Amino acid sequence: MLTSLTQAHNAYAVQSLQSRLQGVTDTVDDGLQSSAAAGNSSSGSDFGSVLSQSVGSIIDSGHDAEAKAAQGLTGGGDMTQIVTAVSNAQLALQTTTVIRDRMVQAYQDVMKMTI
Repeated sequence: MLTSLTQAHNAYAVQSLQSRLQGVTDTVDDGLQSSAAAGNSSSGSDFGSVLSQSVGSIIDSGHDAEAKAAQGLTGGGDMTQIVTAVSNAQLALQTTTVIRDRMVQAYQDVMKMTI
């Protein structure tokens, strides 16, 4: 039973991660197309705004998980929704950590380049 629950959780986590990454990719693609069409980055879809929206979404996911967990502690709420919210928040945090690590590594690689 434990193996099937773990497999189900991992499958859900992979699917959720893929859908989040697809959403971010679509947003970035739309931003690039809008910037190219407008000729400048005043359309509000530049890298900074996309990053800001993504971080805001991750923070909202964490707040949702906290609210559902608090609701569960008081005896209310559906256990499935609580576990799903916490898993989504955990996945978002892991994804953010990986992206941060890759950005730091890219920055360090650029700083090592000789001019």
